[in-house]
Amino acid sequence: MFLKRSTCILMFSMVATQLFAQQRPQYTQYIFNNYLLNPALSGTENYADIKVGHRSQWSGIENAPKTSFLSAHWSLGDDYLWGNPLSLPEKGDDPMSRSYLQNYTASPAHHGVGVMMVSDKAGPISRIDAGVSYAYHLRMSGTNNLSVGVYAGVSRIALDMKQITLENANDPALAGAVVSQFKPDLSMGVWYYGARFFAGISSQQILPQKLAFTSSADYSTGKSVPHFFLTSGYKLFVDEDISAIPSFMVKRVEGLPISFDLNLKLDYKNKIWIGGSYRKSDSFSAMAGINFKRFLNLTYAYDFTVSELNTVSNGSHEIVLGFQLNNVYQVFSGGRTWR
Repeated sequence: MFLKRSTCILMFSMVATQLFAQQRPQYTQYIFNNYLLNPALSGTENYADIKVGHRSQWSGIENAPKTSFLSAHWSLGDDYLWGNPLSLPEKGDDPMSRSYLQNYTASPAHHGVGVMMVSDKAGPISRIDAGVSYAYHLRMSGTNNLSVGVYAGVSRIALDMKQITLENANDPALAGAVVSQFKPDLSMGVWYYGARFFAGISSQQILPQKLAFTSSADYSTGKSVPHFFLTSGYKLFVDEDISAIPSFMVKRVEGLPISFDLNLKLDYKNKIWIGGSYRKSDSFSAMAGINFKRFLNLTYAYDFTVSELNTVSNGSHEIVLGFQLNNVYQVFSGGRTWR
């Protein structure tokens, strides 16, 4: 790709805005790992919930966004709490069954912690976010909990000069380029949940930061802006073995149109599931997953692009591998009812 000097300067003046117009990475399977968006989920499970994922967005477009992540969160303390969202029934019983949920009780107050690392790259711009989270879970009633969480970390935002080729190798457009910068990062969230229902609100990038890849004051107006997420869903039983979980998400980012997602997951005995999602004016998605006993689960999603990018994009792929450490009960992966 050849850039004239004026084009290169324009890129520097807009690069921060472009980076965050793409904003934080978007995910298709966030509904099964809301911890990526809301730190209040830290410690919701009675085991260490670990997930490793990769997303290749807009396949077919050169230098399109690619995102990889590693997340883990767990409750503090060694005791298994009986009859609450941090526990499972007798060994071999299905914790997602209708009969178990009829006797569901809320968890006593407890603490949760977590860690997260996300790598995102689009063209010559890359970003790595890493940090830790903490949440406190309150018992609101016999069947509902409210948790409040915070995430604190650091972001490294970089520009790969090797991917920028100029007609004139000595062009001063790149003089004084800032190829790497570190910024503090802060997120907060609230999560309300019970046996079948969940709702949460969170904000990422709370701390506004100026961003620029040049030392010139004329092209240093880029900035990061907060992201707001509202999610909710409910679990319905078709029969004893099959459940349906409809959910939605509303995303608000300054300077961009509001994003709205609708999701539906159909689950069979908490062993295999299929699902679909629609993101307004952007994509339709097909999802599927399988749980391997008490330790491992694998999920995949494919996005069919419906925006104008569909003429050049072959869609997006996303795969997530999940591990459940210290899940002592012999049941198929016992994640929360609404996951």
